[in-house]
Amino acid sequence: MKKFVLASLAGLAGLGLVSAPTLRAQDSITIKDPAEFNAYQNCSTQTDPKVKAPCLESFVGTYPQSVVKKTVLELLMDLYSSPPPQGLGDPDKALSAATRLLQIDPNNAKAILISVYIKKGQCQKTGDAQTCDDAAALAQKGLSSPKDPAVSAADWTNQTKGLYPIYHSAIALDDAISKKDFKAAVAEYRTELMLYTAEQTQSGPGLADTLNLAEAYVKPESRDLVQAVWFYARAWNYAPAAYKGQIEPKLEYYYKKFHGGLDGLDAVKSQATATVFPPASFSITPAPTPADIAHKVIVETPDLTKLNLSDKEFILASGTKEDADKLWAVMKDQTTPVPGKVLEATASVIKLAVTQDAKDANIPDFIVNLKKPLDDKDIPAVGFEFKLQPAAELDGTYDTYTQVPATATIAQTAQIVLRDGFIQPEKKKSVPAHKPAAGHKPAATH
Repeated sequence: MKKFVLASLAGLAGLGLVSAPTLRAQDSITIKDPAEFNAYQNCSTQTDPKVKAPCLESFVGTYPQSVVKKTVLELLMDLYSSPPPQGLGDPDKALSAATRLLQIDPNNAKAILISVYIKKGQCQKTGDAQTCDDAAALAQKGLSSPKDPAVSAADWTNQTKGLYPIYHSAIALDDAISKKDFKAAVAEYRTELMLYTAEQTQSGPGLADTLNLAEAYVKPESRDLVQAVWFYARAWNYAPAAYKGQIEPKLEYYYKKFHGGLDGLDAVKSQATATVFPPASFSITPAPTPADIAHKVIVETPDLTKLNLSDKEFILASGTKEDADKLWAVMKDQTTPVPGKVLEATASVIKLAVTQDAKDANIPDFIVNLKKPLDDKDIPAVGFEFKLQPAAELDGTYDTYTQVPATATIAQTAQIVLRDGFIQPEKKKSVPAHKPAAGHKPAATH
């Protein structure tokens, strides 16, 4: 799924930090060395960012112990973090300036903010654990930083309203990506959303983390499908049109998983427009037991071969042995496509997560033993998604199945083994043959 994109770095100016006036040499600091003073004046008075930034960098290199080093680094941080034409819009260099500034001014609020913001973006993009941890550590530092005596109480309140949600979001992302602690991620995302107004959760980072909170609630160790459905519904309500189609399948899947059908979902969507968090009275009627649902499908389906793959897997996983065996009797020895995400692959065996539950838990529920070993170049990479033709398709013949009992963190599943597997490559669109223009005769050959 595509992720909602954070606002640009320039948006931080609205917090009253990025565009805050910086100290000038003549304000309260005296530069005694005339050459250093002239160099500083020359750089700080430049109006073209493309000239000003390298000039200031050169100044810091020439005068590393200057009394205005902090001021110069603040100027550089502003230049790199501001968009053209006022600045250069270079996040990497903004982070470099912020990092250097924190070495001499560890509690600099602006430098902490910019560092967290940029490192969080890098964490989202790369998933690098160290980067995520760094962003969270700086965010924690930002949350515990004392008020600058030079900042009024009113200004501090306004600043923290903008700062603290960003910090809690960065910590939540680290909990989810690096630490895999989704209970902690849930707590941080909820704290973040409580700091926003209802309107702020309808777009931008507030909306993105509403969706991230829903995603955290479906993880096995923090699973609460009632809460997940609420936040999926709220995210769906306010998501741009391009994202609705990506959120709705998950909303419907988890609602149906908990409730047993889609009846009543429209009412949940409507309720979720009103408040950020579900009211205490909010509830969803739970579905019958998985075994009851599986039995109902077996009894009411005239042709069990017409069931989709996820429903077949559900019955094999959750039905009584009698119902599962009844379904397996019509499945065994039948050839079928296996659309799913590759979790492990060798030349002779491909293990996939096909159902959403298997993908969430990152465990294989289908194992395909190939008829002929693959060449090394043809072995699919972990994470590759097999689909149906004309996309690359994996096929196999049902061979055996085993019910896998539930654990403390994973619901009961079925592991389905197929034999004689083979891959149908993606069908490329054919390019029409070029036809000579009317009246044009090919040149004679001799």
